[in-house]
Amino acid sequence: MLNVLLVGCGKMGGALARRWRESGMCRQLVIIDPQSTDVKSLQDVPTGFQPQVVVFAVKPQTLNDVIKDYAPFSKAGVLFVSIAAGKPVAFFEGHLGTQAKIVRSMPNLPAAIGQGITVAYANRNVSEAKKGWASTVLGVVGEVLWVRQESLLNPVTALSGSGPAYIFLLVETMMKAGIHIGLDPVLAEKLARQTVIGSAALAEESADVSAAALRDSVTSPGGTTEAALKVLLATPGIQELFDRALTAATKRAEELSE
Repeated sequence: MLNVLLVGCGKMGGALARRWRESGMCRQLVIIDPQSTDVKSLQDVPTGFQPQVVVFAVKPQTLNDVIKDYAPFSKAGVLFVSIAAGKPVAFFEGHLGTQAKIVRSMPNLPAAIGQGITVAYANRNVSEAKKGWASTVLGVVGEVLWVRQESLLNPVTALSGSGPAYIFLLVETMMKAGIHIGLDPVLAEKLARQTVIGSAALAEESADVSAAALRDSVTSPGGTTEAALKVLLATPGIQELFDRALTAATKRAEELSE
């Protein structure tokens, strides 16, 4: 069990806090939130509370204003875990000290319901034991994967961080296409949503089967699915669009990290 100080309690921070409480992971949990009627700033933290982990879950611009207040925790060996998008380890080391133990992570929106995936990077000061702490803290909202190069968090952001928006766009696009071919809007949206939900559940249950094989299992030679896929896989097709889209997202992530 860990003593955790959570800075920021928005959508993602709130999801983490709920899961920590439900799992009993925290010995003590203190939340700093400007909207709180209780602990609004570091100065309001209860006397005697000594965090082992500080989690930054505030917007990047807010982090700029408060980060220096947490520098004293570095000397105590506290582990800092950030889910603030676009803030590289160098930013934290610049404000918290080069000795600070820092984990930078990128969760995605399904973490809000415990179905997320988070990719994390630890600086040279973080021991394997404290990486375990970070995995415990972040793992309450889904799977945690680690990378050895911080630069990989930019394409990770493009794929999984922004990825839920692509899925929602797919639902929206399928719904509109359903309307285009004559379906009632309510029925088209219901079919599009549940098809994506059910297919995702099947992909999870069939984790040892490739996505291509699952696609083939729906595609009969000369059938309706094949007719649709010939359009989607034509050149230029959906793969080229996604390649361009994720390249653009990666480039923007790199710009935001500078």
